Amino acid sequence: MPGGRLTQQERQQIALGLADGLAYAEIARRLDRPTSTVTREVMRNGGPTAYRADLAHRATERRAHRRKQAAPRGAKAPAERHGRDPEAVREYEETLTTVFIASGTPKMMARVMACLTLTDSGSLTAAELAQRLDVSPASVSKAVAFLEGQGLIRRERQEGRRERYGVDDDIWHQSMMASALSTAQVAETSRQGVDVMGRGTPAATRLENVARYLDFISEAITRAAEQAREVLYTKPEAPHAEPEQEQL
Repeated sequence: MPGGRLTQQERQQIALGLADGLAYAEIARRLDRPTSTVTREVMRNGGPTAYRADLAHRATERRAHRRKQAAPRGAKAPAERHGRDPEAVREYEETLTTVFIASGTPKMMARVMACLTLTDSGSLTAAELAQRLDVSPASVSKAVAFLEGQGLIRRERQEGRRERYGVDDDIWHQSMMASALSTAQVAETSRQGVDVMGRGTPAATRLENVARYLDFISEAITRAAEQAREVLYTKPEAPHAEPEQEQL
């Protein structure tokens, strides 16, 4: 295996650590590896309950082989700027993608979200996304349609028919507020069922407890999100232009 990558023995230690119920940080400490390396390894190979060292090792070898075969076609990703290490950026993008997937975002949508998040401009065209991710335009189209429907990205029309897709600096505030609203809706629906099931019955009591709990959570999320937005928000510097390769 290339230098810096996990060995088969290390993957076996990860599997043993998961079987023992160890946290990713503890497994990483025992391997003298970054926690993000272990997290990414587990999440892209079945998750903590389905991880298998031998299968993970073979999958990694297949990915490396595919990348080697694709190399003659030329690097598709634009050159990194601001002194960034291209390999470190690629590894981090994989980590961010696996975290998005673990939070419930479908894989292709997670890849698009991570890609947009890590661009200095915060936006790319569909063609640029397809080039960076080395996927078909149809895959990008499906992903951006899903993300736009969830309010996670915005669509910008440019001259002609070309469109750009981007993430706002306010995206996570919007996401938290949407989560609070969804939670409040579940609480209200639960409350409506109390009379239907008959007050005082076990089912009605359960619904009432659910409504009370979710009301509290929804209010807490809303309050914390608004406070964080006011106190913690850092206005970004003027955006840097993306490399010329992106201007398709």
